[in-house]
Amino acid sequence: MTSGLKDSYYIMKRDLIRMTRQKMPLIGAVVRPILWLFFLGTGLKFGFIALPLVGINWQQYIFPGIIAMNVLFSGVMSGATIVWDREFGFLKEITIAPIPRWSIILGKVLSGTIIAGCQGVLVLAVYPLLGISLGFLQLAQTLLAIFFIAMAVTAVGVLLAARIRTLEGFGAVNNFVVMPVFFLSGALHPLSNIPDWLKILIYLNPFSYAVDLLRVILLGLDGDPVLDILTIVLFTNVIFLSALYLFAQRRQYYP
Repeated sequence: MTSGLKDSYYIMKRDLIRMTRQKMPLIGAVVRPILWLFFLGTGLKFGFIALPLVGINWQQYIFPGIIAMNVLFSGVMSGATIVWDREFGFLKEITIAPIPRWSIILGKVLSGTIIAGCQGVLVLAVYPLLGISLGFLQLAQTLLAIFFIAMAVTAVGVLLAARIRTLEGFGAVNNFVVMPVFFLSGALHPLSNIPDWLKILIYLNPFSYAVDLLRVILLGLDGDPVLDILTIVLFTNVIFLSALYLFAQRRQYYP
């Protein structure tokens, strides 16, 4: 057990070092939420009717969803490191090494969680500009929630990478998965006046509960944080175990 955790640590450390040497993902993590939050948010704020929520404008309302979006994009994309390692032979080397398979998955999930969580924190840092006031407890809860959500979405990226062999294929599937998941999360609009069929899709989307959890903490809106947390925990465990099953089959690692 201890040896496996040590192996996970070195895999995580390798991915984190590689990420610090890449500038474009960091730039994208900063520019993407700015476009959504300030350009789209401003358009919603002045171009649409007021929200049916007292004391909350459109920018403030979509803020938790934009944080979750940045975490989602980064977490799922962390699976690309597995595809990259497969193409260059590194994954084959560690899979034939005398280390447990779960340590590989855990190391990848931990590194992706840290990267995605930090990119979520970058967005959180602009909350004073939106007129949102957070106490110390709220801030601590938000940070925990961000990294908690980051672990869940990173597990999805690892699961996808277990089945996809090329970077091009991963990019295509990533867009196919990430955008519908985001738009069907209620991140950009309230659920009060939408059609029933759309509500059902949103309630079936595990990412909706991540957005709701952040919204409850940051804005103090009504919600069920216990249900949100339990749903995310269950989803993360199912995805992690599914990835473990796929990675236990050597043929899934490399051609």
